[in-house]
Amino acid sequence: MTPGRDAGAGAPHSKHRALLAAIVTLIVTISAAIYATVSRDDGSESRASGADGGGRASRNDAAPASTGAWVGSWSASPAGAEPGTETTGMAGRSVRNVVHTSVGGTSVRITLSNLYGHAPLAVTHASVALAAGPATAAAVPDTMRRLTFRGSPRVVIPAGGQVMSDAARLAVPFGSDVLVTTFSPTPSGPVTHHPHTQQTNYLADGDHTSDVTGAAYTTETPYWRYLTALDVLSHEAKGTVVAFGDSITDGFGSELNANHRWPDVLARRLHEEAGNGRDTPRYGVVNQGISGNRVLTSGLGRPPTNPSALSRFERDVLERTNVKAVVVALGVNDVLHSPEMADREGILTGLRTLVDRAHARGVKVVGGTITPFGGHRAYTDARETMRQEINEEIRSGGVFDAVVDYDKALRDSYDPRRLRSDYDSGDHLHPSDKGYARMGEVLDLDLLKGAAPVEA
Repeated sequence: MTPGRDAGAGAPHSKHRALLAAIVTLIVTISAAIYATVSRDDGSESRASGADGGGRASRNDAAPASTGAWVGSWSASPAGAEPGTETTGMAGRSVRNVVHTSVGGTSVRITLSNLYGHAPLAVTHASVALAAGPATAAAVPDTMRRLTFRGSPRVVIPAGGQVMSDAARLAVPFGSDVLVTTFSPTPSGPVTHHPHTQQTNYLADGDHTSDVTGAAYTTETPYWRYLTALDVLSHEAKGTVVAFGDSITDGFGSELNANHRWPDVLARRLHEEAGNGRDTPRYGVVNQGISGNRVLTSGLGRPPTNPSALSRFERDVLERTNVKAVVVALGVNDVLHSPEMADREGILTGLRTLVDRAHARGVKVVGGTITPFGGHRAYTDARETMRQEINEEIRSGGVFDAVVDYDKALRDSYDPRRLRSDYDSGDHLHPSDKGYARMGEVLDLDLLKGAAPVEA
């Protein structure tokens, strides 16, 4: 691991780098314009209407008769419109999302997104409760809380918008499963969702938002819908660290309902070390991974499906609640799938752009090296050379404030182009559960301490 950012070692020629920076800036500008015009989903202030049909929702940072810090306990990035929901959305159905907390608190609030909707989303009933156990739609008795938005149980989220709920008093322990349920009575068009959750979620016909039993929730689903964040008012944590990445951060292929993604492992380590009295950062951990995500390029559509890291960084990192640090694990999809743009310097310039934007907001950036993919169907010697060159520059300190060497942690010592066999899920790209655990364990917690360096 390499602390510090040294832009001199291995840096490209100044004119070349300036040209690359200009190209990346153009990409960011175009993406930002699309988001500003179409979505207005920047996470900084909520746009919604309550029962009166108008107004601007506040962030509700003040705790209801309690003290502590608002921090992120769970999150998921909106990644696209759910196929098959173009006309009716989730009209007449209760959506029960199951999420896992990375830090406990005494009150909760949620964020709902209609980023990919083409029409206003009316939510007439929303609730939060503790799950009665793993992989269940049933709630712990006496924990069901009805959520409000500016005091009203009803909220209308404009197409492309999002809204944060009022705070609800609910004691939420670390490592608990929380049920967040919404009901929409009318068609709203495409449903904003996160597709690769590694978590069983539930649907019910009719309004069963306040049901404590799970009897009505007869449909299981792998998607998180509408819900993009769960914040808690916490005495355990003072800030939030964001895990920002692709399918490897998303936990693709990890055990269902087991919370074996590497950010889950990191959250458990932070909690355990704090309990042991070690001077580690008191942070909640939120996961902003999107499977297939790239640094430089987005998918199709307006707003784009699977937006690039450059275009979503503001919303998914800088606007997370009380963010103090970010761990960036990106680049493998650019190397594997974007030959028209994915040159070594383009990717590195994109990563440096993320760091510069984080520093402007006082956020520290820890970056990971790109993990091996030897044996994967997209492997070529040229792509392996590019991966090695990018990792060399990352290790030199020329990109991030500090480095976690995921490549070294997961590679086969006898064939460094490949994942170690017990760390390989079998597709030679995604780690196994043991590999994800290794990623969560290898990060030095002390690297998360402190603030972003002051730029000269």
